[in-house]
Amino acid sequence: MRKPRQRAQLRLEGNFLHRLPNEVSALQHLKAIDLSRNQFHDFPEQLTTLPALETINLEENEIVDVPVEKLAAMPALRSINLRFNPLNAEVRVIAPPLIKFDMLMSPEGTRAPPP
Repeated sequence: MRKPRQRAQLRLEGNFLHRLPNEVSALQHLKAIDLSRNQFHDFPEQLTTLPALETINLEENEIVDVPVEKLAAMPALRSINLRFNPLNAEVRVIAPPLIKFDMLMSPEGTRAPPP
């Protein structure tokens, strides 16, 4: 009997990370990554090069800008969680018409609840 394929995921939530190593680009079969509750100020653009990536969780970081065009070109992406990030108004306006996946955002000015 065949074993079901395991979903390739990387869980790095709550680790005080502020950037990803370039080696992340080698994870060509990665389906999901959880980078929530870290200290990213910049969107980790290495993620946009991963062809199998379906889910990105960047909730509760400090991200202001997002590479909307690169995300829109990702073939497998289905969902990105950017709640509780101080996203700029431009991302909020430009993203919805360009993307074909779910982009979760908090209302402007919303802060994460205390732990």
